[in-house]
Amino acid sequence: MDKAFSEIMDALVRDCEEALEKALPDPQDMPEGEDPAATVADAVRYSVMAGGKRLRPLLIARVSDIYGGRRELAEPFMAALEMIHTYSLIHDDLPAMDNDEFRRGRRTTHIVYGEGMAVLAGDALLNYAYETALTAFDAVQTPAETAAVVRALRILARNAGIFGMVGGQCADLEAEEKPAGSVTDGMLEYIHSHKTACMIRSAFVIGAVLAGAPEDDIRRLDRIAYETGVAFQIQDDILDVIGDSEVLGKATGSDEKDGKATYVTLHGLEQAQRDVQERTDRALRELDSLSVQDPFLRDLFLKLVSREK
Repeated sequence: MDKAFSEIMDALVRDCEEALEKALPDPQDMPEGEDPAATVADAVRYSVMAGGKRLRPLLIARVSDIYGGRRELAEPFMAALEMIHTYSLIHDDLPAMDNDEFRRGRRTTHIVYGEGMAVLAGDALLNYAYETALTAFDAVQTPAETAAVVRALRILARNAGIFGMVGGQCADLEAEEKPAGSVTDGMLEYIHSHKTACMIRSAFVIGAVLAGAPEDDIRRLDRIAYETGVAFQIQDDILDVIGDSEVLGKATGSDEKDGKATYVTLHGLEQAQRDVQERTDRALRELDSLSVQDPFLRDLFLKLVSREK
């Protein structure tokens, strides 16, 4: 099973890389008259092609695949979602936010290109994500597919905005300014469910919507993504305490140093680890209730729980 899982994972990551490579602007081959934008295009490419798990786009691809969807519809959204995720990381690393110098094992965008260009690279990625997602209309073949693309665009935009990831980031920033011990479980749940889980929900639901999955399955996949996304962020908090910075590709212990409230500081390491497992178990029970079964997704959940980076 491990070999089969690795083969599927490797193939999905390659597909994601190809979709990104095809979608991203090439700073060496800019359209006529667009040479001044080459620097920001270079910063965009540096940031997106820095590696990473490609979890969000590969989930779009896999969910679409298991429901018989067409990759021609999925690929623009695969690239777009990873662009939005990367823009959020660029801005998250800025001195005004988390002030991180390393991401995925190399210098963060603002360290390499400067703060102003990093802001522009994030802005460019967010806008270019929607340009890219809109190209899915070029591949539609039926009115049903047109409607599915419209619905997917609405999901993509809402989950990235003030009622999704941006709202979660806002709550996270405000929580850092609160006195120690005043951050509640409800506030932390809001942060995790919006800052992280909303993007995971986009991946699951967009893949299913584009493939025409049954509505009951779409609702279950949304619940699966919620539990998985929150568990994923709790695991991030755990790794900041016990992780290896060489493996993670970024510094550890920053949350404690900054006095930041996390799931671990509120509940302790052991309870956090138990809660990751409990949320994963809930997601797996929902997964088993879907009209189609995929051993790869089950194995992926289990590996996310035990991940070291």
